[in-house]
Amino acid sequence: MSEMPDNIVPHTKMRSLRDAIRKVQLGEVERTDVVIELQDTEKARLELLAEEMKDVFREIPDDDDQFTLQIAKGSTSRFWIDVTSHVVVGGDRRTYRFLKDTRLGRVVILETAEVDDMADCLTEYIAERILEREKAMEGDWLNARLSQAGAETQRTSSRGESGSFWLSFFATFLVGLLTGALGLLGYAWFANPL
Repeated sequence: MSEMPDNIVPHTKMRSLRDAIRKVQLGEVERTDVVIELQDTEKARLELLAEEMKDVFREIPDDDDQFTLQIAKGSTSRFWIDVTSHVVVGGDRRTYRFLKDTRLGRVVILETAEVDDMADCLTEYIAERILEREKAMEGDWLNARLSQAGAETQRTSSRGESGSFWLSFFATFLVGLLTGALGLLGYAWFANPL
């Protein structure tokens, strides 16, 4: 019996490239199915949340366009509330995560597995945003009104300043005239004794 050298590994079966490609393709299909299933699960949970928020969305004033309120598909489904905040489903496929982008980075506002808790948080957030918008609009109106009143006051005071200038000038002139007349009378009285 002939012995094989230690550095040679015996090959009993020849592999084909076609079989290897088929095996890789099957693996990719399985991974894709898992990803699609995950995305479908995330989307379904976000749709459940959107359905829970339906009545709140109807109450938002028609002229308030700051809210997006739509589910965006992608590698991660997101339920957009406005341009800076959205809800995603966590890796466990049960947890809702309410995120807000700020100047300091992304902040988690609430993380919960309860759809009711998330709906309550979103409702409160929307209410706060509506009130902030109303205050900003009222502040803009008040600033415009105060600016207009300030301009009118300035015009009135300009006219008043010019009137008070002439009044002051005339009063000074009269005081000077009276002082001069009294000075002449006094001089005439003491200069020519009777």
